[in-house]
Amino acid sequence: MWHPLRVPLLALTGGIASGKSTIAALLAARGAVVVDADAIVREVQAPGSPVLAEIEREFGAGVIRPDGALDRPALGALVFGHPERLAALNALVHPAVRRESERRFGEAFAAEPTAVVVYDVPLLAEARGGDAWDLVVVAHAPVEQRVQRLVHERGMTDAEARARIGSQVGDDERLALADVVIDTATTMDETLAQVDRLWERVSER
Repeated sequence: MWHPLRVPLLALTGGIASGKSTIAALLAARGAVVVDADAIVREVQAPGSPVLAEIEREFGAGVIRPDGALDRPALGALVFGHPERLAALNALVHPAVRRESERRFGEAFAAEPTAVVVYDVPLLAEARGGDAWDLVVVAHAPVEQRVQRLVHERGMTDAEARARIGSQVGDDERLALADVVIDTATTMDETLAQVDRLWERVSER
């Protein structure tokens, strides 16, 4: 629920290839403090971490590279397209990510009490959809457009792109969380205009 007199804590989410990262960068350029959930995931899965040890116990030594780091492609091959395995992975990773993200929110507000803090989180619906965010912003584009982006911009096959999209919650479930939807199926100028309207809303408190 949006509280116009509160310092805002925004959750920014969207399916893979929805344009979420572009929106996060645009908000950062306007002065927001962006906390990147994917970066936190990489940190909590670092060599020697308790989370990585739990992942190895759950999925086997084959997901660990010779240098002790997580073999992300090997793990991805085990979980993408397999909801039960993906749920098991999320149960190991999400609590640690949640703790670290909350620590960073507090750190950001302690450093700048009037900061606009944006949590860039792909898996909001899967992990934290029920939290009392001040505003939930969803980047959205149709599935077919996202498939084409993954094929042309990330070099995936059509099947790989659809499997990655299919491993995430559906658009309806994600959009049900939204206070604001930013349509990225349009031109960049139109996307910029939508971000500007959002920034005006959260910065003029």
